[in-house]
Amino acid sequence: MEPRKKSETTRTGRSRRGGDFVSSPRPSKKQRRTDGQSEPCTFCGANEWDTDISRGEIVCSNCGFVAEQNMIDPGADWVNHSDCADRSRVGAPTTVSLSDKGLSTVIDKRDLVGSSARLNGMNTRQVRDWRRRATIDQRSKTRDSRSRNLAKAMQFIRDRGDLPPQLRDQASALYRKAVEKGLVTGRSIRGVTAACVYIAAREARIPRRIEDIAQNFDMVKEVEVKELKRTIRLVARELGTHHISGPTEYLDKFHSDLQLPPKVLGRANEIWDQTKEDLAWQGKKPSGIAGVLLYRAAADCGSNRTQSEVCKVCGVSEVTIRGLLKLLNQRIPKLENS
Repeated sequence: MEPRKKSETTRTGRSRRGGDFVSSPRPSKKQRRTDGQSEPCTFCGANEWDTDISRGEIVCSNCGFVAEQNMIDPGADWVNHSDCADRSRVGAPTTVSLSDKGLSTVIDKRDLVGSSARLNGMNTRQVRDWRRRATIDQRSKTRDSRSRNLAKAMQFIRDRGDLPPQLRDQASALYRKAVEKGLVTGRSIRGVTAACVYIAAREARIPRRIEDIAQNFDMVKEVEVKELKRTIRLVARELGTHHISGPTEYLDKFHSDLQLPPKVLGRANEIWDQTKEDLAWQGKKPSGIAGVLLYRAAADCGSNRTQSEVCKVCGVSEVTIRGLLKLLNQRIPKLENS
């Protein structure tokens, strides 16, 4: 009779006896070692480690010795974009530039056109049915008047505002506040959104001309421009946005539009620093002052521009430019003599 074979331990931790596999017991939590620290403690010799996830430390559970700190957490980076306890990472973060803040699902009509529909395995009848479902889904989200108002206004701000993402969200937030205060009632959505876009750019120190905003929102008639200016004053007064634009905030944009060399911008800022305390500038249009500063600086630096070119960029008449230039020329000799 052959002698009984000794048990052998495999790499998987199972013992093999005479061809039969017997699973070894699962080690307890204290017996298992932390990935970051596998050596015994240098002070007490124990091999029991606790991981403090909040502090990023590995601590000896026997004597309290901190073996490692500033540990890298290999777990999931949970980001909660909502105000609830759900830690799901599905979907984009909320944004105020959408009427529903991006929380609802949308049936994209781009997937129901031509080759995209064929790639999705849909025939003509299925495409027609899904288009009908997309229309019903869109209508179901804007049943009340406020939802329709916000959807149309947010579309105006995104398509016609010509603002970077941060300012676009700021303009959307201003419009939502205007709706809460009842400023939209009795006024056109187009006019209030244009006013919010203008105020958001002005508060960020990168103002836009009212004429440019009016042109982007198709408010080119004289009556519409006057109504826009009236709405801007109302929204600014009710929402507490009282920043007044200065000529220096227009210099960078006008300098780029006129395609002037960098030294002209420096000369214009130098002239304004010397003359900004003069009371003669009070009541004058900031964009006109910026235009006359660039006109005089370009002449001093040898990069002349005509008055018509400057007026086209600044949005003022040549009579205004000549009047402001006369005021500026009267004050520059005094500065040079002093």
